This record gives sequence, C-alpha cells and structure tokens, in this order.
Amino acid sequence: MENSFLSLIYPSEQTKTSHSVASALPNISAEVCEELGLSRIFSLKNSDIRYFFTCDREVIEYRQEALTDIMNISELSETLNRALPILFDITELRRLDNSRALSAGDSYLYSITEIELYVSCVDTLYEGLSSVSDRLKSRAFVHFCEVITELAQSSYYKELNEKLSALASRVHEVKSITVGVNLDAQLRPYEAGVISINAENFKSGKMLDKILRMSFKNDSMTCIAPLLPFGKGQSDNRKEALIGAFNSAVEEVFRSSVRAWRTIVDEYVLDNTDFLLKILPEIEFVTKAGELMRSLKNKNCPLCIPEILPMSEKCFEAKGLYNPDVAMQIDDDIVDNDFAFDDNGRFFVLTGPNRGGKSVITCALGIAQAMVQLGLYLPAVSAKISPVDAIFTHFPDGADTTIDKGRLGEECARLHEIFTSVSEHSLVLLDESLSSTGSYEASYIAAEMLAGLGVCGCRGIFSTHLHELAAAIDSINERSLSEGGIRIDTLVAGIEEGKRSFKITRAKPDGKSYARDIAEKYGLSFDEIKRTVTKN
Repeated sequence: MENSFLSLIYPSEQTKTSHSVASALPNISAEVCEELGLSRIFSLKNSDIRYFFTCDREVIEYRQEALTDIMNISELSETLNRALPILFDITELRRLDNSRALSAGDSYLYSITEIELYVSCVDTLYEGLSSVSDRLKSRAFVHFCEVITELAQSSYYKELNEKLSALASRVHEVKSITVGVNLDAQLRPYEAGVISINAENFKSGKMLDKILRMSFKNDSMTCIAPLLPFGKGQSDNRKEALIGAFNSAVEEVFRSSVRAWRTIVDEYVLDNTDFLLKILPEIEFVTKAGELMRSLKNKNCPLCIPEILPMSEKCFEAKGLYNPDVAMQIDDDIVDNDFAFDDNGRFFVLTGPNRGGKSVITCALGIAQAMVQLGLYLPAVSAKISPVDAIFTHFPDGADTTIDKGRLGEECARLHEIFTSVSEHSLVLLDESLSSTGSYEASYIAAEMLAGLGVCGCRGIFSTHLHELAAAIDSINERSLSEGGIRIDTLVAGIEEGKRSFKITRAKPDGKSYARDIAEKYGLSFDEIKRTVTKN
C-alpha cells in the first residue's frame, strides 16, 4: 500500500508537524483542565488532552467536519468503538513484548497474535466504514475509508489472511507433545526429543478414568507416569527447567515456518498497518468527543458549530451558553446565558449571591473556549469565537473567609505566576480569589490586580463576593485606560423575588438588593420584624 498522509484531526502533514512540540500549543495546563472540569467530561485513556489543543483555524474547522460525520452517522461511532479495544490490545501486547525477555517461540507467538489483532481491526473498520461510505462528508473520514478499503481489498492482505489462518491453526491447535527418551544400559536418559505434536491433550492413566471412558483401546495418548517436575512439592527451578526444554523443542519444530512468518509479520506491520497505532490517539479523541456531544444532545442540550475568527479580533460571543459539566450531572433543565466581550468590557467583575451561578458561568466560559480549541462543537445555541494563546485559572478550594496570612501568600504567589505568562490574547478566569483574607485587604489587592489585567488587555472574569470591588470599577478603569489598557465592566448573578435565577446580566451591582430580598423572605426586614413583635 502506498504511504500517504492520514490524520483524523490534522488536514495536512505540515499542520500536524507544527503541533508536534509543546511550545507550539496554547498554554492550557493539566491543572487548568482539572479546575474547569474538562478532564472529567473528556477523559482520554491513551493520551493527554493538552496535546490536542490548537490555535489553528484550519485545524479546528477540519475537526469540526470530522465530528459532524460522527454526530450524523451513529454507525461510524459504533465502528470506531469496536476498533478501539483491539488497538488497545495491540498496544499492550507490544508493551509486554518489549518489556519481557521472551524466548524466540514466545516472541513468534506474540507476533502471530498481534497480526491476528491487526486483521481483526482492519476487518472491523472495513466492514463498518464501507457500509456508510456514501454518507461520509468530511475529508478525514472519506480519506480514512479509502485507505482502509484499499488495504482490505489488496491481494497482499488476502494472501496474508490465508497464511495467517494456516499457521495460526497449527499453533493454536497444539494441545500436547509426545516426547521420546533414549536410555543407556543403566536406564539413564542420554538423548531426548519431540516425536510428535498433537491436537489433543494426553489422558490420565488412572484406572478410574479408563473406566469412565469405557475404552481400553487406543491408549497412545494415555499417560503411564507423570514427569516429576510437574508433581506436587517439586521446586520451581525443576519446573522451569522442564518448561525451558519443552519450549526449545517446540521452537525447533516450528522454527523454519515461524522464522519466515516473523519476517512477513514485521514487513506487513511496518509497511501496511502500523499507521493504525500511530493514529490510535486520534481515533480515541474523535470517538470520545463524539460520545460527549451525543450525550449532551440526548439530554436536549443545544450544540453549535462556532464561527472561528482570527485571534487578533479577540472575540467571544455566545448565545445560550451553558456549562456542559453541570448539564451532564443534573436532570433539570440547564440554565443558559448570553455572553460577550466587547469594547466596553473585555474583562468582567461578576458578583452575586453564594451558589448563585457565578462559578458555573465562569467555568462555562473556560470550557467553551477549550472545546473550541479542541475542534469540538460548542455548548451554546450559536457562537463566534477567536482562539486564545492561553487559559489561566485560579479557583481556590472552598471560600474560607477567615484571615490566613499563609494561605493569602500562596494565593498571591500563584496569581503572580499568571502575570508572568499572560498576554493580550489570553483568557484569565478567577473564581473567589483572595477569599483567604478580610474584605479590605482583598478588595485592595484585587483592585490592583484588575488594573494590571486591564493594562495587559486580556479577556476574562473575576467572580467574587467582594461587592465593593465592583463599586470601584470606575476608578480601576481610569487607571487602566490611562495606560492604554482595556475597559472592565460588571456582571451580576440574577435574583428574582429573592430566589437565585442563575441568570447572569450585564449590570451594575446593587450590593443591598440580595440582602434585602433575603431579609424580606425570612421576615428579617425592619417592617417584618416590627409587625412580628407588635403581634406579640
């Protein structure tokens, strides 16, 4: 088969090569994936999700095409899911083959098993892809189908199957061997060898077994006396010695045919089917991506193919955006939100009640950006998005409001690390940062930090309980704009009649509104208290 470039996630060899080094990838760390919940909803067994992120619009759109085929053709996902375990088995077989000091016979048998698995995988892919070939639209799967079809229909592949069947049947049907031992005048063995290889196990020589078989004839496969190394109480060394002797004898019997077979196996694997292992991570990636999107679709959650804009436009506009991690965990209808950055707000301070949806929308923004740069569909009704060169998060565990100088120092150190790498094309997500100190200190540090983020020009959200920080936005913007920075705006987690709506609105926060609603709900407003005590 003529070698040609094949990839399910890269449109050309050049685009794949450009992603072959970590420095060429957007800066999205494992910790960021964990904090966003991405590693929970998109878990890969065979590779690291970080190496699939891209800033390349061409790559993103190529993957969107491939995933559209997966979304529209359920049989395609089923085929890939049948092939994946086989490829995992081949990978594990190779690992064992490389990690163990195998005898020649063992190594030959591993090769036969490997090629059997390859044939099974090719047959699985050929049967599945050929049945849907007329419905494939993406460049990735059309080409994949062509490669598998050419391979499966080749005369070499058919000849290989015939040879495999013949040799494998010989190997797999071996159940026992007949050993001959020559003795000298003192009945000491001086020569031994294999007389025959048999397709049946030898039988016990016990009388009871003979009676149960009701046959005393044709006892050529009946044991007269067991060899001691396999008896009870014998040392492992004696057993290993006999096993080694038997293996050597069996290898000698198969040596000529198996040696030739190993050459065929090596050539075939390297020249024709090794590409399947090379794209195993890609097969797993698109399969898992399809599973995630189909799961969301089955829960009636909207999905869209976002329009990809240049990084320089710094665009993020989404209608009906929601958090897919939350959507996968609840049975209720998901609350969605419209969200956009613009000239009046490239960075937002998000305030509102605890458990009012601040963290959910902050994570939703990060997950959406990450999914776009994986080439996936977006959890939204519609969207226009520019890639970012990095995603930074700071999600402290819990919301401890006690004054803890040690923890505050750790928080500040980690926040400082963001500033050492952030650029105007980065996305920064901060959720309840600086909650380890009092509101006065936290508000001061946060205001300094927001002004710095404004000067940097990056996009992002600062979700916080510090209502006074949102009230200071005008002075923060004055500092940022005077240095040529961006404008920062405010968002509010919604409250409707004292209840959390989980809707996020672009508005100036009223720090008293939620407290007033809660006070009235529980009868703790002045008027309600006055009426209560009057009744007493």
